[in-house]
Amino acid sequence: MSNIESVSRTGAGTGARTALRVTAVLCTLELLFQGATAGQIFSGSAAAVSVHGGGAIVFHVLSALMLIAAALLWRAVRGSVWPTVISALVFVLGLVQAYIGDHGGLSVHVPLAIALSFSTVWVVAWSYLGERPAHGV
Repeated sequence: MSNIESVSRTGAGTGARTALRVTAVLCTLELLFQGATAGQIFSGSAAAVSVHGGGAIVFHVLSALMLIAAALLWRAVRGSVWPTVISALVFVLGLVQAYIGDHGGLSVHVPLAIALSFSTVWVVAWSYLGERPAHGV
């Protein structure tokens, strides 16, 4: 019996996987919200600037929680480390993203936002579809 299969049968990592799913979905939704507020900023809404900045703080908290959940899941099941690595990159790049946004580097800020979006969607997809026990092992 494989390690993943035995862990799956005992239920280890179930809470961490649920936490990863929830935090990854919330990160993705927050990035959609950030995109909407960015559009309002480009449309000339001065009020959207503070909302966008507040949303960045929410994203930092959510991405930190996603990283913790991914690390706890990896520790529980000793499966793929990629969700933890991607979550760590999302957290760090989110901080870089905020710095660049505060200093007017939109030529980097916008593409980085797209990369963050793809990365969080990858974590969501992995949390639902990733590593399943091998059948017949």
